[in-house]
Amino acid sequence: MVIFPLIILFILFMLNIPVAFCLMVSALSYFVFCPTGMPANMVIQRMVASAESFPMLAIPFFILAGTIMTYSGISSRLMSFAECLTGHMSGGLGQVNVLLSALMGGVSGSSNADAAMQAKMLVPEMEKRGYGRGFSAAVTAASACITPIIPPGITLILYAFMAEVSVSKMFVAGYVPGILITAALMIVVTIQSKRKGYKPVREKAASAAEIWQEFVKSIWALFMPFGLIMGLRIGIFTASEAGAVSVVYTLLVGFFVYKELNIRMMPRIIKESVYSTCSVMLIIVSASAFSYYMSWERIPQMITEMLTSFTSNPLVFLMIINVFLLILGMFLEGTASLIILTPLLLPVATSLGIDPIHLGIVMVVNITMGGITPPFGTLIFIVCSTLKLKVADFVKESIPFIAALVAVLLVITYFPKVVTFLPYLIG
Repeated sequence: MVIFPLIILFILFMLNIPVAFCLMVSALSYFVFCPTGMPANMVIQRMVASAESFPMLAIPFFILAGTIMTYSGISSRLMSFAECLTGHMSGGLGQVNVLLSALMGGVSGSSNADAAMQAKMLVPEMEKRGYGRGFSAAVTAASACITPIIPPGITLILYAFMAEVSVSKMFVAGYVPGILITAALMIVVTIQSKRKGYKPVREKAASAAEIWQEFVKSIWALFMPFGLIMGLRIGIFTASEAGAVSVVYTLLVGFFVYKELNIRMMPRIIKESVYSTCSVMLIIVSASAFSYYMSWERIPQMITEMLTSFTSNPLVFLMIINVFLLILGMFLEGTASLIILTPLLLPVATSLGIDPIHLGIVMVVNITMGGITPPFGTLIFIVCSTLKLKVADFVKESIPFIAALVAVLLVITYFPKVVTFLPYLIG
């Protein structure tokens, strides 16, 4: 009966049932139909309790702040700043696409939101200038993988909550991997653009005066991630309070600085934020019930014993994790993977001397990459449905970008100082 919920979970996945309901049904079926002696209402209480944690307030706050960004004019100013910096390079708008995702990482924290925004805002302009739709879609989805890794990414907050590590250290640890991914994707865009004949947006590089002018216009958006990190580091506010501060900050900038936000937009902003929050929180409470089943059957302990008996080498263990997560990411939504697997993998990793911050970044990069790998990558469906593009055309163009992401993943996996030196240097 131990594998009964796993069989149900697998069947529901194959039927394309939403992840949250797959986890919920498989966990409840175990406690209802198996002779465990545990009342089903206790599982429901655990599900509700998992959503009542104060640190979890950071999630809806940052989702709301990211939604406000889209409507407040901050996103468009970041795009102008990105074009000023990279528009003269080969495949100019492709470079803008990548750099904009890196800049959006400091304000939205959601790869899905970033991919949806750029598919609507930037890809039509790329097509007007002769870029292929498949290439434009691949750049958009691949660059969206940067957004959750650069603070304040929602997955960074989730991992910190699950692993009981410092949110501010997780935030700081995301910067170097995020920059490496940005650089790797820009190199791929340059190579592919030269091969396909995609021209720069600008005839020559922007002057220092132009860059300064665009920087001043974007400074309110660029200040936000710096202010969050400093506030968390100094102890002015907690991660949850930082989310609330972000909401207030974006509202003030949208209403009184850029003046593109108005009261009529608020119902739409709140509606989008509620939908996004609900989808994340449903997965969290469902994963909590599923983890209760795993704890009841001592599955984490069994996996720990199995892995430690198989290898005591941390490098081999990290290789196993990478392969496992990359395959899992093809089928399971990233947030669910993180919530389910963190309690399973963290004890083994710490017993092998792997830093929890390092493990967290490796896991976040892995599950984010799952969004652009077929057959069930969420970023694939967001971009392809928005652009009316066949998945096969997307996959063909995305292979070089996936290769670049894998290369960066190997670097941060086997050179842990790349991830850990900055957070421990700061504090």
